[in-house]
Parts: sequence; structure tokens; C-alpha cells
Amino acid sequence: MSRIGKKEIIIPAKTEVTNNAGLVTVKGPLGVLTRTFGKEISINIADGKINLKPIKESLENNALWGSYASHITNMINGVNKPYEEKMVIEGIGYKGDVSGKELVLRVGFSHPVKKVIPDGLKVASEKGVVSISGIDKEMVTRFAADLRAIKKPEPYKGKGIRYEKEIVRRKEGKKTA
Repeated sequence: MSRIGKKEIIIPAKTEVTNNAGLVTVKGPLGVLTRTFGKEISINIADGKINLKPIKESLENNALWGSYASHITNMINGVNKPYEEKMVIEGIGYKGDVSGKELVLRVGFSHPVKKVIPDGLKVASEKGVVSISGIDKEMVTRFAADLRAIKKPEPYKGKGIRYEKEIVRRKEGKKTA
């Protein structure tokens, strides 16, 4: 049994949720999100609340139950308040600039790394901090993870791209005799 799936999801004011044969659409003040869900879990929308229930009890359905509830909750939260992720670019000469629909990173390679910004995301860069925001949590976090994968923070000086709240465990360098 899923603890997350059992809870009712309350639909806030100014938000509209519809379900058409597995296609859930959430409309809010910031935009519209849609997602297709399987038929293993029934999604009931009534009286400003969403209830999810597995059609047949099985391990797979119980796992999907909580996942579906989390996805719907993230969609509702996203159309009301945008998700934001901040990435810190640390290192001498390391920086990131936004030019048009591209993020240009200079992170110690012989060439600048260009990353196309997906539609639906807003990216801003200032003084070594890249801010990524959007209504789709999955898209925001995936883009942030892709940025971090370009140059992960190294443990000796901490150079690289990291999340703002990420703590890089530092190692001690070589000792002189």
C-alpha cells in the first residue's frame, strides 16, 4: 500500500484538473501541463479533490500508485508556483552566459560548451550562478542534472558545476615532506 497514493490531493483555487481516459490536464495561473497515465490506477476527480486507487492489487500497481500521485501533485504545484533550481559554477575562468536559446558554458575545456535551453524553461546567469525555472519539475531537474554532468565538481578544489545546496566533500592534497 502506498502512503503517498492513499492521501487525497487537494486542488487549489484557480486550478482546473481534467482526466480524459488517462490524459490528465492541469490548468493554472502559470500555464497548462498534460501527462498520460496508464489504466492500472483509477484517477477520480470530485469536489476539488483527486483520489487515486489501483484497479487490481499487485506490487507493480502499488508502486505506480504513489508515482502517479507524486506526478499529479508536482503538476498542480508547478502551475501555481514555478520550480527553480540554482547551479553554481565554481572555478577560475569558469562562467556561463545565456545567448538567445543557448547556454554557453566555459568550464575549463578548450572550447565553450553550448547547451540548448528547452522550451518552457527560463534560464538566467549572473556571477557564477545559473538559475533554471519552469512549471514542469521533471524538465527543470533534468536540465539541471544535464548541466552538472558537463563538469562535475572535483573533490580537491571544488571546481565544476554543482547544485546550490550541494556540499562537495573536499579531499586533502599531497603532503610535502
